[in-house]
Amino acid sequence: MPRGGTRATLLPLSPPTGPPQRLRLPSDRHDRMAIVLRKTAKGLSEIETRTHRLAPRLRSALIVIDGRRDTLALARLILQDAEATLRALLDQGFIEIVPGTAPAPAPAALPTTSAAAPAARATVPFEQRRREAVRALTDLVGPIGEALSLKMGRAKRTEELQPLVELAQQVIANTRGRQAAHDYGVRFGADADG
Repeated sequence: MPRGGTRATLLPLSPPTGPPQRLRLPSDRHDRMAIVLRKTAKGLSEIETRTHRLAPRLRSALIVIDGRRDTLALARLILQDAEATLRALLDQGFIEIVPGTAPAPAPAALPTTSAAAPAARATVPFEQRRREAVRALTDLVGPIGEALSLKMGRAKRTEELQPLVELAQQVIANTRGRQAAHDYGVRFGADADG
């Protein structure tokens, strides 16, 4: 799917059991009819044993499928042809559609101005802000940010977290662009109290 496109694509997919299903990869956050995928027993086994010797592209995608992220979030994390990658994993029985997946709720609005961000952060406890910063980093860059996410998770005070947030901004800028890095900085920037 081309980045920045406005069209969602429906792919006919047949999981290992049950009737044929369609996988919808939405193009933006306004298209919330995304479905959630999870690993099957075969997929979990492949992660542990590498029995099926998946191609690196498929294995990387399989790793980020966690049963919580919808197809929109997965499409952002899977850098090469997310549609074909998810289709291949589903067709081969490594993943399945979570039964009864409902449309995901709209995400909470994030402060869009630098003036609003410090006030919003001041009301959030440090531990929650740290967790959200780690989760946002993971959602934006996937496995690339794993080591940095672990360091951020061990931070005990704002003074320890802030240099890591700045480093996370650099990683995000390199992988997702300057706007994504700026938005992350506004949300988790240096002037937060903790």
